[in-house]
Amino acid sequence: MNRTDAAVVGTGPNGLAAAVTLARAGLRVELYEAARDIGGGLRGKALFDADVVHDVCAAVHPMAAASRFFREFDLSARGVDLLHPEISYAHPLDRAPAALAFRDLDATCEHLGPDGARWRAAMEPLLRRSTGVVDLILSGQRGIPGDLLAPFVLAPRVLAHGSPFAPALFRTERARALLTGVAAHAVGRLPSLAAGAVALLLGHLAHGTGWPIPRGGSSRIAQVMADDITAHGGVIHTGRRITDLRELGHAATVLLDTSPKTFLQIAGDRLPDRYKRRLARFRYGPGAAKADFLVSGPIPWTDPDVGRAGTVHLGGTQREMFRQESLTAKGIATDEPFVLVVDPMTADPGRGLPGKRPVWAYAHVPHGDTRDPVGLVRARIERYAPGFTDTVLAQRGITAAGYEAYNPNYVGGDIGSGAMTLTQSILRPVPQIDPYPTPLPGVYLCSASTPPGPSVHGMSGYLAALSVLRREYGVRIAPSLAPNEPLSADR
Repeated sequence: MNRTDAAVVGTGPNGLAAAVTLARAGLRVELYEAARDIGGGLRGKALFDADVVHDVCAAVHPMAAASRFFREFDLSARGVDLLHPEISYAHPLDRAPAALAFRDLDATCEHLGPDGARWRAAMEPLLRRSTGVVDLILSGQRGIPGDLLAPFVLAPRVLAHGSPFAPALFRTERARALLTGVAAHAVGRLPSLAAGAVALLLGHLAHGTGWPIPRGGSSRIAQVMADDITAHGGVIHTGRRITDLRELGHAATVLLDTSPKTFLQIAGDRLPDRYKRRLARFRYGPGAAKADFLVSGPIPWTDPDVGRAGTVHLGGTQREMFRQESLTAKGIATDEPFVLVVDPMTADPGRGLPGKRPVWAYAHVPHGDTRDPVGLVRARIERYAPGFTDTVLAQRGITAAGYEAYNPNYVGGDIGSGAMTLTQSILRPVPQIDPYPTPLPGVYLCSASTPPGPSVHGMSGYLAALSVLRREYGVRIAPSLAPNEPLSADR
């Protein structure tokens, strides 16, 4: 077998980002994907109609518009249109107008009335230093930040909005619910410092680079990354599950876009006992249970403005979300889970057909939950959109436990590949100065189980690849990721 410089296991966004970076540096790269299709969380599928594609996991991509990797990779120059709804996200409330986060900060502050000035005070300083804030959070958390003022802008806001005193920061339920719904993206106990960081990161981006939906679906992002890899000599093997590291003996280095659980399985008895014990202590978070619908028309929200939003959070009041998400984190199942809903056609009308439109939804449920989420999700939507069930033409549910069968990285349905506690957000998967290398020579982890954690940002793969280049090849200058960059003369 021909010698390979780097073998990458898994073609989720981080595996693809690692392979892009290494191939751009002139290495011979091969990728191995157990599924028939590449992409991991970026995959799409025609579930009910051959001409209507549903996003199987991720659907909305604030990080693909903001992260360092994708800023340099430049999706738009590669033909990926990131489409922005007028309202980034909405949060319906019972017997009251919905809370709305417009792309325009001024419009949001006006909408929030008495809390407009407080919302501006939270978001505007972050927007002024947005690149520095994003790069701080989406880093390995080990070095000096590029923007030295970013931590001083971010930290006091995280301490305030991630603490038990958070309810006192806004006067109205509308503003409290609007930010808490974003904090719930951390999929864990509320309030918490980790959730506060998530709320402020995603919250300010809603008024900046936005929460876009890729035209044609998330798989477009995976495809242009794969195209760049093959254009630079990389080879992608699909339908090839790696069950033992010895299968990759022809590779000088190995990068694993896998969970610690999968790494333990494929490394076998080669890992030192101490490291195995540390990996075995890695904590996974609550699960996500997915419901997909094909519907005959727009969701009939009681407040029509909700239909202008790309993302909708269904969680009720701040108090209800604090209680619900904390119960879920404790493993206690309820009939009123927090639900995220996306109607992609609000931004991308070409995603459906006349009388046929995809609707995407997640419910946060206890780790490993085995309940079919369809009924739970429909009930939550019906609370704010009576008559939704009458529009449903077809439906499908994936339990939290079933998500792990679809993607082994989603242990127990944990789509974040590890609980987002403050400590584990930084020290994942184990505490060490460089979080990507393992005790096995030439073997690295590059999944969302490493910093900076979940979301489609590519940074875990990118930073792991830079670690490989530095440690294995003595290369300290990151390769260019720009489109149409010529190959180096010494490739």
